[in-house]
Parts: sequence; C-alpha cells; structure tokens
Amino acid sequence: MLDRCKDITPKHKFRFKNPLYAFDATTIDLCLAAFPWAKFRAAKGAIKLHCQLDYAGNMPCFVAATDGKCNDVRAAKSFFNVVPDSIYCFDKGYTDFSWYRHIDINRAFFVTRAKENLQYTVAGQQEVPVGGSVLSDENITLSGFYTAKDYPGKLRLVRYYDPERDVVLEFLTNNFSLAAATIAHIYKARWQIETFFKWIKQNLKIKSFLGTSPNAVMTQVWTAMCYYLLLTYIKYQTKYRFSIFYLHRIVREMLMERTSLIDLLNLNETRLAKLRCQEQPLLFQV
Repeated sequence: MLDRCKDITPKHKFRFKNPLYAFDATTIDLCLAAFPWAKFRAAKGAIKLHCQLDYAGNMPCFVAATDGKCNDVRAAKSFFNVVPDSIYCFDKGYTDFSWYRHIDINRAFFVTRAKENLQYTVAGQQEVPVGGSVLSDENITLSGFYTAKDYPGKLRLVRYYDPERDVVLEFLTNNFSLAAATIAHIYKARWQIETFFKWIKQNLKIKSFLGTSPNAVMTQVWTAMCYYLLLTYIKYQTKYRFSIFYLHRIVREMLMERTSLIDLLNLNETRLAKLRCQEQPLLFQV
C-alpha cells in the first residue's frame, strides 16, 4: 500500500531532488490499571510511536512502536535505515553525534537544531546575502572532547532570524551545497510531522483503545495507519481537490450509506447537508 502511494504522491516543494524525510516521536498516554504492561512512570502508562514522514505527500513511510521510556535516538538507530542522498530533518531531541556520523558515512544529509551549549571552532565562513534573514553561515569543527571523537569531520552552522517568532535559530547540517535559507526552510517544514501526529490522535481514535493487550493496541494503531494510507491513495489517485481531513470527514459521515466512492468524492458541504435532511429515521414497532 505504501509503495502504491509513493508512485502517485507529488514531490516535495523544494527545488532540489533529494528525498526529504522528518523524524519524530509522540507519546500516547494509557491508563496503567488497564494497561499494566505499558508502565511509563510510577502511576502512568504510555507507548511511544516513532515515525518517519516523507515530505512528498506528507505520508508516513515508517512507524515503530516502543514503550514510553524508549529514547528517541536509540529508536532511530534501531529502526530507521539511512538511504544515500536523502535529507533527514529532526529536532534537538535526536542530538547524538555518533548517529550524525553514521548518516554522513552513508552519504546522506541531516538538518537539525544546534544546542545552546555546543562547543565548536569556526573553520571558515560562507557568503551571506545582504538584507536577508540569514545572519551567518559558518563551517565548524567540534571542540568538545567526546563530540569531537564522535564526529571529527566538518559541520555547517547556520544562524537564521525568524521574524514571525522574533527569535534567532541555529541550524546544524552536513550539507554544504544548499543555500542557508533553504536549510532553515527545510527545518521549518518539519511542522508537518507535528501536524500529522495531532491529526491521527484527533481523528483516527488511537487515544482510546478497544482492547487492553499489546496486540489489541498495536492492531488498532496499524489499522489507523492503513486507513491513512488509503485516504492518501484515494486523494492523489483521483486528484481530489480537498484535504485529507475533509475526505476523512465525508467517509465518516457516509460510512453506513450505500454510496459509491465516485459520489463521495463529489460531495461538498451543501450536498452533504441535503443528504442528511433526506435521511428518514427508522421506525420500530413493539
């Protein structure tokens, strides 16, 4: 199903042709009394979903589930395979310079936020456009004792002023060919995976579960992922002009009606309201 979706989804909106992915994880809270196998804290249960989102079509291309205590970096090292020439974007929670080196050795690239206490030495500077949001673009080498051992090569540090939030952000990458502003925009587009997590929690019913066993929980999670891929496939295969959320809403409202998929795709707010008015209530006789 994922392969079929990849064949029809549009490419990402950046000019470069490298595959672009985002890493992140989200925690799903569980009642410890009902899910004792998912102990997270003293009186709290949880599982964690680790996801790799493809910027092409905003589609989850890999999902792994662990206990709530699993570290994000450890999960990334265990589950995600690095594809050469790809660009991976993630937040500061994935800071691990040995993993950064693993990505670099496999001829791939990463874009992330730099921590405030990063120790480094400036090895050179790249030209910065005048009057833009890019404040500096430096080539650096790590000077910390352990970080220098984990990543002995050069890195690129981009300082960018975000006028919307009125803050200065520092981005770290091993890509020296893309423009500094493009590096900042790649990270800014990472909000798509945050939106994806919020969407599936609100609309795909993975915050409340029908069963309490690990198998029941994971079956419901994978069912939700399959449903999301089905919506994605229908949207791009039929060139549906509305959002996936709107398509989900139409399917949900008309799920028990004998209506063809083609008719569903042609529904709008007005026609959906008319169909609701035409529905006759069932009369039961005792």
